[in-house]
Amino acid sequence: MSDETLVPGRRARVTVPVRIVGAGLLGSSIGHALRQNGVDVSLADTSPAQLRLAVDYGAGRAAAEGDDPALVVVCTPPDVVADMVEAELKRFPNAVVTDVASVKLEPLRALRGRGIDLTNYVGSHPMAGRERGGAISARADLFAGRPWVICRDGETPTQALALVEDLALDLEAVPMEMTPEEHDRSVALVSHVPQVVASLLAARFVDAPEHALALAGQGVRDTTRIAHSAPELWVQILAANAEPVTQQLDLLAADLSLVADALRDPDRQGSRRTAADAIRAGNVGVERLPGKHGQRRRFETFVVMVDDVSGQLGRLFGDLGELNVNVEDLRLEHSPGAPLGLAEISVDPATLQPAVDGLTSRGWRIAGTSD
Repeated sequence: MSDETLVPGRRARVTVPVRIVGAGLLGSSIGHALRQNGVDVSLADTSPAQLRLAVDYGAGRAAAEGDDPALVVVCTPPDVVADMVEAELKRFPNAVVTDVASVKLEPLRALRGRGIDLTNYVGSHPMAGRERGGAISARADLFAGRPWVICRDGETPTQALALVEDLALDLEAVPMEMTPEEHDRSVALVSHVPQVVASLLAARFVDAPEHALALAGQGVRDTTRIAHSAPELWVQILAANAEPVTQQLDLLAADLSLVADALRDPDRQGSRRTAADAIRAGNVGVERLPGKHGQRRRFETFVVMVDDVSGQLGRLFGDLGELNVNVEDLRLEHSPGAPLGLAEISVDPATLQPAVDGLTSRGWRIAGTSD
């Protein structure tokens, strides 16, 4: 591979040949990131069309006879992960094999049940994705700043673990060690149940009248964003992690029932407190989430009214740059046909007032701040 693909100033940890099985969103994204580091990436996929597309987009080259990878990354759907891991371990007995399946315990149990030597197998899972899949949606920066869970046991060789950790670090992810049981319980809470909740909520819109949907704002879009996901994939994920997901859904159902019962008679003693306690518990819970959307105390927000005219967002960012204000996060809300939109901007608390004052002096209209 030509050195022209190297990212200037980046020193790769993984320099060995890597084979990626499954050239969809995750596999192709891994391929793009490794190719930027000059790594020889070979791709395999049961779909010739998907494979050709991934190669055309530059995620790697098609796998060939004689390949001798040191690392194999299995990026196939959950229901065939165990089969693919078994096949790759047998085909490349000297390679470290990992997978990126969103459920870790079920494939491990299947492999152990078959008596497979798992010395060189390290299960892993990057907490990254997009609503749209396939090689065409792949991005080299898909994993940047995202957790990458790595599951090990007492038999995992140090060098095998280190190679998977290096993969995560090269993709600018944050490696985290968990047992398969810890991982599956955790993703049930923060990933799998939210998917079910978002889908069920969005399903309420199917028969909703148009005049009701016309009132939809950013809140409902935020809570249903992930509802646009592939049913075929999620049936596999939910079935493979059924017990932890069911436990969380039962707890959520009990909470929903409690609030619904309270609202059947809002004037009954304790009803309003029940509703308030539910909202307050949500305040506490969201503050525990890491990152910009959770620990809001780390950032302050203000809302700028932006005219629906070409070039306005560019002018807004230009003004913020001239004011030396670093934008930590941005959310846009714009209803079809509305003459303006709302840009909710998150900044460091120290720059909130200078940003508001500076933009106001330049003619921008501020709709509100978080302080």
